[in-house]
Amino acid sequence: MPMFCVVYGCSNRSNREKGKGFYRVPKIVTHKGEKCKKLTEERRKKWIFNLRLRSGGAESVNARVCSDHFVRGSPSALGDVESVDWAPTVNLGYQKTKPKSEASLKREQRMKLKEDQQKRSECAEAMLDLTQTDESPDLTQTTESSKPQQPADNNPQSEGISGNGTLNDQGYVDAGCQTELTMDDIEKMEDVQRQNTTELGDLRAKAMDTQFNKESFEKNEDKTRFYTGLPNFLVLIQIFELCKPYISCGPMSVLSKFEQFILVLMKLRLNLPLKDLAFRFKISLPTASRVWHKVIDILHERLEFQIEWPERHVLQATMPMGFRQAFGCKVAVIVDCFEVFIEKPSNLLAQAQTWSNYKHHHTVKFLIGVAPQGYVTYISCAWGGRVSDKQIRIESGLLKNLLPGDIVLADRGFNIGDSVGFYCASLQIPAFTKGRKQLSAYEVADTRKIANLRIHVERVIGLVRRKYQILQSRAMPIEHMATKQGEALALIDKIGVICCVLSNLSESVVPLE
Repeated sequence: MPMFCVVYGCSNRSNREKGKGFYRVPKIVTHKGEKCKKLTEERRKKWIFNLRLRSGGAESVNARVCSDHFVRGSPSALGDVESVDWAPTVNLGYQKTKPKSEASLKREQRMKLKEDQQKRSECAEAMLDLTQTDESPDLTQTTESSKPQQPADNNPQSEGISGNGTLNDQGYVDAGCQTELTMDDIEKMEDVQRQNTTELGDLRAKAMDTQFNKESFEKNEDKTRFYTGLPNFLVLIQIFELCKPYISCGPMSVLSKFEQFILVLMKLRLNLPLKDLAFRFKISLPTASRVWHKVIDILHERLEFQIEWPERHVLQATMPMGFRQAFGCKVAVIVDCFEVFIEKPSNLLAQAQTWSNYKHHHTVKFLIGVAPQGYVTYISCAWGGRVSDKQIRIESGLLKNLLPGDIVLADRGFNIGDSVGFYCASLQIPAFTKGRKQLSAYEVADTRKIANLRIHVERVIGLVRRKYQILQSRAMPIEHMATKQGEALALIDKIGVICCVLSNLSESVVPLE
């Protein structure tokens, strides 16, 4: 079906004029924030006014305007308000004069701005002259009458919006003829100005506290720690600069790059629902969801290199004293698993794979490796809660990082001495008590020594989960467990890596001495 131009007197049709474009009358956009909504409302009103359309015609889905009615042949972008093509202005059927070009409009704006600046400078000079001639007020008289004027204090109209040159109740001078202005009037104006400046500063400070821009975090370290889990603003800004080039932010974006970054950190840190974040940042729920999925991918891609297995000489040079006394400098890693609750899958096979007999809930399980210094050096992908700890350790690839002579500390559930021995390393686990009445004195001392050091991996896991409460979710959405097309990792895998990286940037829970 051909499209017709709605401009009065224009006979262009899409099936006849092949090279012309036909553009819809803009609609009001409500799902991209309040700013975009107001801008689209103003543009729609401008189009309807210029085209002289009735509301019924403007509401029609078939209302089109051809390219002949724009200076450049097409409408400008929504944010380019100053452009002459923000609305149709050419050959609109009722015009009798040629529309002004964009250059002439900008020239008129510059001339108007120059005139306003000149008027303000003349007003300032007049105020200065009045203050200098205050000692002889009888020389200042009105231009309209030669009759002497009464002082401002005795003028019966000085309390309200008065005649020419007197002060109103807001402390401003009314426009009009030049009259006498006393020092009391000037002091009153200065007091009002100082009061307004103070109130404006207070309002800005209050608004800053409720916003999530860079300045509000820079001036408040407690706010940085609470909303991000990071130790200070310097660490926060370094991570942001690492991810900033990859975060998209166009002219129509409701949130800045930093605000998108903070939204994702707040989700990880406090496990806030996306609807709550949408209310806090004054955006729609779909926008909050898009920001969450896009920025979480960027964070994983830019930060995953921080989870790194350290070289042996680095481990030995920074080995804590407790490990030195117990095992020398041979401990390479402490391993353990932790589980995260998820929603019940609808698929029966998935239900069986994720059911944890230990937690009595549907879970996913991570294998985590912690260096003696207390930093996460390995984290596996998420496994179903039914899988055993031993199977995860064998199939996850963690053992490939071991070197001959390394010592691995683990719990009793990790009876993988044969697999560790394949790499010429040794496994240290507490002694088994099943089927035995009592342990020997040597076994008791050895078990106590291992338990005192192995507990650090549980402290690190507890720190990560306390800092980033998304890992303490009562039921993480099942959508986080699925992998997108073309990707190897699910969202839950990326969340686990990011939380461990951010936790590594805080102070270690393991004492060095």
